[in-house]
Amino acid sequence: MFVKDKMSTDLVTVSPETNILDALELMRKNNIRRLPVVEGDKLVGMVTEMDLVRLSPSPATSLSVFELNYLLAKTKVKDAMTANPITVDSEATVEEAALIMRTNQIGGLPVVHNGKLVGIITETNIFDAFIESMGLRRAGTRIAIDVEDHPGVLADITQVIYKSGIDIITLATFSGEEGKARIVVRLAVDSADQLIKELESHGYKVAHVANLH
Repeated sequence: MFVKDKMSTDLVTVSPETNILDALELMRKNNIRRLPVVEGDKLVGMVTEMDLVRLSPSPATSLSVFELNYLLAKTKVKDAMTANPITVDSEATVEEAALIMRTNQIGGLPVVHNGKLVGIITETNIFDAFIESMGLRRAGTRIAIDVEDHPGVLADITQVIYKSGIDIITLATFSGEEGKARIVVRLAVDSADQLIKELESHGYKVAHVANLH
């Protein structure tokens, strides 16, 4: 799954000279928490709601209403934005985008292609991709199998499932302690009792079973 498949392309942007009150209003109106900052077609920064709030005067300020409004009107997005933000290419995978966001502890990335801003991908987009890839909205049965982590174990388990005539919705593996792993399989069946017996007869430990509706 690629970034271009999950990014938001209905972009709301601001210029560096936009005042922070207008930028905040744009965020609230469009229910978003970050804005790409552009000059023409060029991405020059990224600003978040928190960036703008930090620049706003404290409620405990001694400034008059007139002075406060004047200050806010004079404060520009360029004073709050992160210049030259981290970006991701639209042809990158969603997994790459998630890793960049996690490593840099940021909630969204501007998406570029051939030097042009083409979208934005956020934590919400990443969550949506995870939900889709894991088939979380499909009914069925989820089983977790604890295994010895060695070549061929995954092929053997899928062969057992294949012979049972049950369709696999999704399959994921999670590393455990050294030499151990957990395989989580979502199956297109209401009950996997017979399959579980078959897996156990092959020496596998079924650690958890959940019916999903």
